[in-house]
Amino acid sequence: MSGRPCFRFAEFTLSPARRLLLREGRPVPLIPRYLDLLVVLVERRAEALHRRELLDAVWADVVVSEGALTQAVRTLRRTLEADGPGRDFIRTVSRHGYQFVHPVAEEAETGSAPATEAETEAAAPPPLAHPTAADPFAAPLACLLDAGARDEERREAAETLHALGTAEVLARLPRDGSGARAWATLRDTRWNVAGAGAVPLRSAPGGARAWLELVRSRLRQARRLAAERWAAASAGGAVAGLLAGCAGGLVLAALRPEPFDAALLATLMLVGGLIGGLGAAGVGCGLAAAEALVRSRRTLALVALGAVGGGLIGAVAQRLARSVLAAITGRDVVPIGGGFEGLVIGAAAGLAYGWATPRAQGGMATPHGSRRAWAVLLTGLACSAAAALLTLAGGTLGGASLHRWAEAFPGSRLRLDVLGPLAGEPGFGPATRAAVGTWEGLLFGAGLALGLTRRPKPRSLSDS
Repeated sequence: MSGRPCFRFAEFTLSPARRLLLREGRPVPLIPRYLDLLVVLVERRAEALHRRELLDAVWADVVVSEGALTQAVRTLRRTLEADGPGRDFIRTVSRHGYQFVHPVAEEAETGSAPATEAETEAAAPPPLAHPTAADPFAAPLACLLDAGARDEERREAAETLHALGTAEVLARLPRDGSGARAWATLRDTRWNVAGAGAVPLRSAPGGARAWLELVRSRLRQARRLAAERWAAASAGGAVAGLLAGCAGGLVLAALRPEPFDAALLATLMLVGGLIGGLGAAGVGCGLAAAEALVRSRRTLALVALGAVGGGLIGAVAQRLARSVLAAITGRDVVPIGGGFEGLVIGAAAGLAYGWATPRAQGGMATPHGSRRAWAVLLTGLACSAAAALLTLAGGTLGGASLHRWAEAFPGSRLRLDVLGPLAGEPGFGPATRAAVGTWEGLLFGAGLALGLTRRPKPRSLSDS
């Protein structure tokens, strides 16, 4: 016998142990997170639960917008009230959250085994290839195609249509390209409906427009979260750069025969923070955009957009730095690192972060505890390995760029040659360059991942 009871309300039976919602003995299709939400609401029905509590309980491994909770509650209400309109199951508590209010009877669970394959198949919504005279597709399809409908109304209509039969809906959409937005909405909501079919945008009329509509929709839903994650990643990279500059300055102070130079240490910290912050801003922007826009092939998207973001910011920073130095000194300084280095580091960060974080359908991964530590460590190690390979291949990162700048000005107090003996060579040679680059990459990747996985602070929430 299971330690968790089952719950009966109206004609429903909810079995947390078997992860099933039954209506008169027949499984009701619900995606796993919506079932989790219903379990939390029913188990804690004596309380009015704050939205942040529900988000933390059900979406603990991902960061999603508050609209995801609103959509989940709307779907649960529609599912529970399908055969009995007007009944109250979930109450909205103004400016707070939700509470399950229907009378519930607890019973001992008679079987603790998970749902069988037959039950899982039974839970899938049956396709409706030949609509009845009442045509349940008509009203939601009209709403989906209505250019004046609100986004929430269109998404709810799309979910209803998925439950009726995705293939039948796609067959009914206009073939002249005017239904591009409908295709995009169906594609985006298919993750929210158990048993929903595929919505391949490649075969959609006006496929490019459908892809554009999908991008716009996901950006609207996740723009605040993506912006917060980008800012946190940038801050993490800046802090990592400050630490790298501080550590480098202290090592140089210990090795140089001259007295300790506080101004030089502050300068190294400032330059390190600037380089780390700019690099993380580019790579972090790409990674945040990948998580906001892409739900399938997530790791590939993280690699690609991380590389693009790192490459662009690296190229821009390189051009600006050379222009500024040329304006100040009157001559072009020897080449420094830029676009290619940023592209490689960004790709390495995206690959490691994608491997280390769970694949989040419809949300941004935010691991906790040891899983977060693993993501930070793996991203740092990947960036350090990429940095080492880059420097050995002749690439130039922050420390090597500073060394080249110092060499261009014989009177400079910043000379990294003193680090050579630590790596077993007389000057700032390949081994020293690789060691410094490895250290920079490790701190950069760890700081980037630490900022990227930071969960946004709760905000005041409006009513649904």
